[in-house]
Amino acid sequence: MADTPAGAEPRRGVPAAVAANPSGEEPPRTLGRMEPLRVALVGYGPAGAYFHGPLIAGTAGLELDTVVTGNPERREQARAEFPGVRFAAKAEEVWSRADELDLVVIAAPNRTHVPLATAALTAGLPVVVDKPLAATAAQARALGVLAEERRLMLAVFQNRRWDSDFRTLRDLLERGELGEVHRFESRFERWRPQLKGGWRESDDPAEVGGLLYDLGAHLIDQALTLFGPARTVYAETAALRPGAGAVDDAFVALTHVGGVRSHLWMSAVAARFGPRFRVLGSRGGYVVHGLDPQEAALRAGRRPGGGDEGSWGEVPPADWGTLGTPDATEAVPSLPGDYPAFYAAVESALRDGSAPPVTALDAAASLAVIEAAASSSRDGLTVTL
Repeated sequence: MADTPAGAEPRRGVPAAVAANPSGEEPPRTLGRMEPLRVALVGYGPAGAYFHGPLIAGTAGLELDTVVTGNPERREQARAEFPGVRFAAKAEEVWSRADELDLVVIAAPNRTHVPLATAALTAGLPVVVDKPLAATAAQARALGVLAEERRLMLAVFQNRRWDSDFRTLRDLLERGELGEVHRFESRFERWRPQLKGGWRESDDPAEVGGLLYDLGAHLIDQALTLFGPARTVYAETAALRPGAGAVDDAFVALTHVGGVRSHLWMSAVAARFGPRFRVLGSRGGYVVHGLDPQEAALRAGRRPGGGDEGSWGEVPPADWGTLGTPDATEAVPSLPGDYPAFYAAVESALRDGSAPPVTALDAAASLAVIEAAASSSRDGLTVTL
């Protein structure tokens, strides 16, 4: 196991007792609860501006210290929302003052996730990486090993685990309301018939673009979180829009080790949307339509903790899902969406060494499915993991 780098303080996501003295002969060294953890945010495109920046700034115990972007317009946007924030043009400026920071959040394009996360960990800084963590499961596992060797936290931003519909379904499953589940159907569909351009729609593998890595990373993570590892993967993928290079429409079927079958649809060209979830079990089924409201709220400028805490993430009754059978169906109140819980868990992990909310191994499991789905679609075969 590698030594803690020079200049790196032992509070960076390391269990307090280990950080103080691995032999355990001295009392644990802890960081005062009143001292905020200083965060550098690398990238200020949509992910940084609409998700990470506001969620970091709204988390007790975290302070958005630095935003890394060389774009003047994005700097002005960040300065307007976070007065007093510092700026860096390149990530290397962050590594050079690693002793002034406690966490790096990577919200830059997908192709940069592995090199930036590697550089941050090598500099002695814990990391949160937006999904996908990497292009391959092997890369994700290697990052996890590096973080373990450096005794640093590495977390992956899979915010859809805190969607209202997902939290509600998870609660129903934990209470056994559906009985033995045999089929999980999940959709994330959009209507974007015209190409927007940019790296997300590029057919260059180095860009790590396409819907499998975008929407698929969410759907697959949710399925694995709910029903455990996948045993087999079958997929159909296509680039349907004129001029499209990357996948913009896909179907992925998983058979989980426990027997549940997950059918996952993702599309940029869905002219009519299906239900977000349809989950069928031995006692009944659960169906819910629409999307969690938090992304729309963040894009509209609403912020958690902005004076309407009681309503953050709430879903109106008209949009609640239903539970039951053809003979008897009832509306199920939706649990509020809770994206702030991700960074609250990150803050706790950095303070006391608890496990991060989403690990590199979690990401590797999803990436193994994405790789198998690409192979299945290409070869027309079911892939066994």
